[in-house]
Amino acid sequence: MIAALYGAGLPPLQGSQLFSTQFDFVPVVMIVAALLLYLWGVRRNNVLHPRHRWSAGKTAAWIGALFTTSVSIFSFVGVYDGELFWDHMVQHLLLIMVAAPLFAIASPLELAWRSTTGTAHVVVTEALRSGVAKFFGHPAVAFVLYAVLIPVSHLTTWYNLTLEHESIHNAEHLAFLVVGYLFWRQVFGHDPNRFRLHPAMQFFYLFMAIPIDTFTGLSLTGATRELFPAYLATHRTWGPSYVTDLRIGGTLMWVAGDTLMLWPMIPVALRWMHLEERKATRVDLELDAQALAELGNITQPRSINSMRTPSGSAQ
Repeated sequence: MIAALYGAGLPPLQGSQLFSTQFDFVPVVMIVAALLLYLWGVRRNNVLHPRHRWSAGKTAAWIGALFTTSVSIFSFVGVYDGELFWDHMVQHLLLIMVAAPLFAIASPLELAWRSTTGTAHVVVTEALRSGVAKFFGHPAVAFVLYAVLIPVSHLTTWYNLTLEHESIHNAEHLAFLVVGYLFWRQVFGHDPNRFRLHPAMQFFYLFMAIPIDTFTGLSLTGATRELFPAYLATHRTWGPSYVTDLRIGGTLMWVAGDTLMLWPMIPVALRWMHLEERKATRVDLELDAQALAELGNITQPRSINSMRTPSGSAQ
């Protein structure tokens, strides 16, 4: 049975329906396990490194990421994603633009490395040094994955498959979180990575990602017919028309997606400015020291001559 049929006959999304929920076994287990494992890692780190306790901000980011993921899947957003395209778009934006950067800020790989000992620590260390880790840690790879995932998951038949098969739909959620984490870790967090982008490159990295959301959103906004047959199978009689629903989703991808991409550029720009100020200050100090050294070389012979003149006259 297609996933879209599960939503067939749902009442209009209003009033008490905004509090509707759904809980699937696998996502619930994964989210609870991720929370418990991270909290165990925090406790373990604080025991092993009492002078370098784990950041409360990173823990809050992890909890916030899991909460955002839960809202996108278990709340009305997840209930109605098989009925309304715009609702599905909200779900996607929550996962890849809110939850994923929070996961990156939480630095789970760093926590795994710091909270393990013995054989487990060796395994984690070797994994972080492996060729696979280096490959997926490269900024270009993360950018390409993001650039491919966004249009493919919204403009091709892949999207219709996610509506027809719940397993594919869940895999898509996981793909948004994983690719989103790989993308955002280049900007946020301190997970071990061979590649470190300068703030100027981080700014350019985010700037270059904006057209991806814009292209996808505008492609959907300009649609003249329903692109995904699974929505037609619901025979929805309330809410916007199928084409209007598609256009609203495209507008959300375009406007909200670009906005959520622009906001992180602000702290990146501030880091860039701060780094340039520190560089300028360091250069000024070096020039001042060089000038003082040159002044000392010039004045030193004169002071010696002035000391010799009186003694010479006395003789």
